[in-house]
Amino acid sequence: MDQVIIGVDTHKSNHIAVAINAQGARLGEKSIPTSRHGYLDLEAWASGFGPIKAFGIEGTGSYGAGLSRDLLAKGHTVLDVMRPNRQLHYLHGKSDSLDAESAARSVLNGQATALSKTQTGSSEMIRHIKVARDSAVKAKSQAMITLKTLIINAPTELRDTLDRVKGRITLARHIAALRPGKITSPMASAKAAMRAIARRWLSLHEEIQAHDQELGRLVREKAPELMKSHGISTMTVAEMLILVGDNPERIKSEAALAKLCGVCPIPASSGKTNRMRLNRGGNRQANAAIYRVAIVRMRDDERTKNYAARRTAEGKSRREIVRCLKRYIVRELYRHLCAPPTEQKKA
Repeated sequence: MDQVIIGVDTHKSNHIAVAINAQGARLGEKSIPTSRHGYLDLEAWASGFGPIKAFGIEGTGSYGAGLSRDLLAKGHTVLDVMRPNRQLHYLHGKSDSLDAESAARSVLNGQATALSKTQTGSSEMIRHIKVARDSAVKAKSQAMITLKTLIINAPTELRDTLDRVKGRITLARHIAALRPGKITSPMASAKAAMRAIARRWLSLHEEIQAHDQELGRLVREKAPELMKSHGISTMTVAEMLILVGDNPERIKSEAALAKLCGVCPIPASSGKTNRMRLNRGGNRQANAAIYRVAIVRMRDDERTKNYAARRTAEGKSRREIVRCLKRYIVRELYRHLCAPPTEQKKA
């Protein structure tokens, strides 16, 4: 019996699946709810057509995360499928069924090759904590901006008092201790508003510190050797572990990791013109983390300084040197996070 391929178009409350065989013939279509019973129904329905080769799922990191985890736990091959080309939508129309069929055909023709993340280990835990931390950092920054705006517009007497307080934490604690009393004047309302925002800022500050401690522990347990490298901080390693996931074997080479980070150059040749262009794709958070490592090493690391001086003598610009360094850093990250144990021993 021919193997079948299942393509799934994911949504918040329901998923649409389409089955095709090895020759590309459409076998059937099914809609399931996004629940454990729905996942069981999908597996039973797909098995009715024959042995399952793979599931091609759109959005394995968002709406399809639950289904992807469930299928991986049962031993199925799950591939992450990119959203359909918009030009095809213009030519053939748009529907959930067509998108699911397109996902299945992407697996059949070899266009979809990326294995889905398992999302069941420490990398997923790091992602959860970092999401909460990033949200708290953003809210904390906004709270301080609002607090300083209120200070500027505060009554003169209150503003003069607060202008003499130096340091953000000291300022926040001073304002949090204000006693506005009953709000019967602009002075009292200003104190009440500033006190509320200052207490919020202090609460977020403590929350961020707690997240940092937890991230530090998780990262040290997952990549202790990488943490010893010059210029690589907890947040850098956390960002890369989130990118790699809990099944790093899905990244086959350092070139694949470089492309995933947007570090590899892109061919842009045509006719007699032979050139490469800057890659503006990939994971931009990971790209930014690698950039920060390169900048720190160019400033503090002796070997990197010597390398930069040599490349400068060869006529390379600072931007070109940074791009070269980012590629070397990816090689180091791959060796620590993705390489099989045999390759790590050779390194």
